[in-house]
Amino acid sequence: MLHSLELPAARALNTRGQTPALLVCEHASRFIPAALGGLGLTAEAANSHAAWDIGALDLSVELMGALDAPLVQSRVSRLVYDCNRPPEAPDAIPSQSERFVIPGNANLTDDQRAARVSDVYFPFHDMLKQTLDARPAPPVLITMHSFTPVYKGQTRAVELGILHDSDDRAAQALLAAAQDSGLNTALNEPYSVTDGVTHTLREHGLNRGLPNVMIEVRNDLIDTPTGVNRMAGLLAPMLAQVIELLAPREAHP
Repeated sequence: MLHSLELPAARALNTRGQTPALLVCEHASRFIPAALGGLGLTAEAANSHAAWDIGALDLSVELMGALDAPLVQSRVSRLVYDCNRPPEAPDAIPSQSERFVIPGNANLTDDQRAARVSDVYFPFHDMLKQTLDARPAPPVLITMHSFTPVYKGQTRAVELGILHDSDDRAAQALLAAAQDSGLNTALNEPYSVTDGVTHTLREHGLNRGLPNVMIEVRNDLIDTPTGVNRMAGLLAPMLAQVIELLAPREAHP
């Protein structure tokens, strides 16, 4: 599906970062391989939050530098394949996302679905596994996302969402660190484990016993360079506190 000039499907940055943490951005890109003909999307849909997490990669890169931590990112739109969903999940390749119809995902054959899994899902998760395996000490796993201020007609007041699966150590520590941030912060909002959004945390955090947390930032706060810089300035010291608390003491430089 991906032409040789469109590879790789995933990328690892700052792999020699010294901080015992790993940043992950599953929905970093709105890129759609040429072979898929734009999935039949309208221009509005192709540029919308349905296609990617607006501002999430820019924020992740800022935090990567501020924390000196590695970052693993997908380079393919989640409408091609959502790397935060397992292959068996129906919404891994959605035929509709909120109000947007995705014609190129309708009535896919088993072979077409398998090609998406092979070309997008496995390269991303293999790179994430390899990056974790190469870390000198067990890191705190931090996945970075953004969400739209209005979803299905409902306005969202939350600015910073902190999500967890069965291990809430990092989420609770981050929630405590965010108390004085001035951000409207909530635990397990605007999504939670019941929405099926913790696949990466489960696969690479829980399975290794790593402290892990999923961060959701409202995208109107990070859709400009100024907004990204402000949010990174707020989040970096909070995450540094979490890492100091939860990473093995010998892992700190």
